[in-house]
Amino acid sequence: MRNNSQFPFSLLFLGLFLFLLIPSSYAQLVPAENRILFQIQQFLEYPPVLQSWNNWTNFCYLPKSPSLVITCSGNHITELTIVGNKKSPPQTLKSSTPQALSGKFSIDSFFTVVTKLSSLKKLSLVSLGLWGPLPAKISRFHSLEVLNISSNFIVGEIPSSIVKFKNLKSLVLARNLFNGSVPELKGLVAIQELDLSNNHLGPKFPSIGNNIVTLNLRNNFFRSEIPNGLNKFTHLQILDFSSNKLVGPIPSFLFSMPEIQSINVAKNQLSGALPASVSCSNKLNFVDVSSNLLIGKLPACLGSSSRNRTVINVWNCLSSTSSTKYQHPHTFCEKQAIAVKPIPKDQDEKKQQSTIKLGVVIGLIVGIVVIVSAIGLLVFFIVKKVTRNRVQGYKNDSFAFEKNSTLSKTADGGNARRTMRLTSLGLPPYHVFTLEEMEDATNNFDPTNLVGEGSQGQLYRGWLRDGAVVLVKCLKLKQKHSPQILQQHMEMISKLRHRHLVSVLGHCVVTYQDHPNTASTVFIVLENVVNGSLKDHLSDWRKRDVLKWPQRMGITMGIAKGIQYLHTGGVTGNDIKLENVLLDETLTARISCYNISLPSKVGSESPLAGPDQLTSAKEAEKKDIYQLGTILLETITGRPINSQSETEDLKLQVETCLAESPSKLRDLTDPCIRGTFAYESLKTMVQIAVNCLEKEPSRRPSIEDVLWHMQYSIQVQEGATNSGNLSGNLSGKISGNLSNKFY
Repeated sequence: MRNNSQFPFSLLFLGLFLFLLIPSSYAQLVPAENRILFQIQQFLEYPPVLQSWNNWTNFCYLPKSPSLVITCSGNHITELTIVGNKKSPPQTLKSSTPQALSGKFSIDSFFTVVTKLSSLKKLSLVSLGLWGPLPAKISRFHSLEVLNISSNFIVGEIPSSIVKFKNLKSLVLARNLFNGSVPELKGLVAIQELDLSNNHLGPKFPSIGNNIVTLNLRNNFFRSEIPNGLNKFTHLQILDFSSNKLVGPIPSFLFSMPEIQSINVAKNQLSGALPASVSCSNKLNFVDVSSNLLIGKLPACLGSSSRNRTVINVWNCLSSTSSTKYQHPHTFCEKQAIAVKPIPKDQDEKKQQSTIKLGVVIGLIVGIVVIVSAIGLLVFFIVKKVTRNRVQGYKNDSFAFEKNSTLSKTADGGNARRTMRLTSLGLPPYHVFTLEEMEDATNNFDPTNLVGEGSQGQLYRGWLRDGAVVLVKCLKLKQKHSPQILQQHMEMISKLRHRHLVSVLGHCVVTYQDHPNTASTVFIVLENVVNGSLKDHLSDWRKRDVLKWPQRMGITMGIAKGIQYLHTGGVTGNDIKLENVLLDETLTARISCYNISLPSKVGSESPLAGPDQLTSAKEAEKKDIYQLGTILLETITGRPINSQSETEDLKLQVETCLAESPSKLRDLTDPCIRGTFAYESLKTMVQIAVNCLEKEPSRRPSIEDVLWHMQYSIQVQEGATNSGNLSGNLSGKISGNLSNKFY
């Protein structure tokens, strides 16, 4: 009997013992953090690794995998690792389109939610398509020890608030689009691993705490000597500075650091000879000094690869190596090393004097150009005032609309052409670059940086020394031109800054004095717009759904304003296509490929077009109008057009639907915009497109006419929106007395 009475107590004791063995990671998650995980799932647009989450998911019991780890402790999440399938950002956009999250994503809102997981010690968000600048609020993770947000599309500078992570041991920001200087990181007193590789950071070498174990700065734009302060890094094991622009000698202490195991300084501009007395740490097993400007002999401990140490030294100017045939001649390294050294003081003074003389000449030229331009503008406005009534009559008749007395004319859509003006738009001052800067920016015009090639020349993706991403257009002149003509031309180009253009940031003119028969080469540096083209947005159903009718009207109006600005400055014959209209973060249209070709005739006096080119310039204006009409059709129907015959066929369809009934025209529109437009607004834009696509160029409207009627379309849309007369019925079944007006 006694044994039987003790049996239940034995079971109770066993159950209590097993309960105590259950790890704390199996705790029940608090409801607030449960909701946060579902918000993260939504922000990340339901990547495959998170698609199985539902209301019955117990996150603390999920099996760990390489793609997903959630660890709980004390009812809170302490580790969150999510690895997606979005590709890392390519060094150029030539090979593939970046797989970033859609335009709806907000990195600021995303981290506002994620930072509410206040107990996190490890956060890894890899290959998820995150884009935008990293917000300063990232520092709200007070307990964080590991932060890995690699292989995303994060831009801008690394926020200085990141030094507030007093417990951070590992910081991995690799394979993003960070640029600019690295903030002071000595405040990260616990940091052991720092990986900033494959970004656009530089040029100053970062300041880091002495406790670092792994330091990876590979493939950036650091341009300095390797600092002597590294000799205090007594715990350093892995060092990778490869593929930068580092100069000067390799410090000899680097190879004898007490814990060093791997050193990679390949593909830099390191020069000089290593002392024969250099010693190597017993733990050092890998060294790569290839593709630098080293001379002389390697020290004995690096002289040859042994069983315990691999040494790669090819493509230097080293002697007495086992791979002499893979070395440059000694003169190569001497010449290249001189090119990357600072200019001696006396040479610098001479350069400044020559620059001053050139500045005086340029100033005189610019003064003359300004005076002539002022006289030309005065004549222009007198002529414009005389012809204004005739132009107004054409406006009223061109689209067969009656004049609306209530329609106001905006500054951008009115009759008077504006003179070209320099609009800074927050861009850096215009800069005259050197050939060396152009070569640095494009990695010596590496074919992998070639974005496109056309009749005007080649277009390269590049990175300036401050880390800014730019586009570099390379134009070769067919004939030799005087410096004065080129200077006048570039003076005009420097003013091409407008809200709806991809603006010109600077240029570089290369002339070959030793070869008088060789034409000059001009490099034009353009700003980079990273949010994709209008074609990308119309081709991707997720992005296209964001572009409702008001957004599309704003985009097409922006394109027209950009064309007007170019035509005002005499820039015609532009390549206005869907793929050449970029959209910035606010969906503002930016024309990226406009006609900035240089003079084709020796002695041409006009910077952009000679007197004998006026007729062809007028024809080019009408060609731009035709291309705008094509974009309008594509934007209304959501169908990219690949040939002129397709344009004509679609124009015929639109004209037929316009003549038959509103419902027919509605059925031809992109389904994504149905329910968001007033019919009169749509009809006006369709009529604009049809008139822009007239076969006879002389019958096509001017860009001012187009803007006037676009403004009318926008005002009709705004009136309908304010009065609540837009249909929200996406099926198109309109009821009541609105059926004949709005869709």
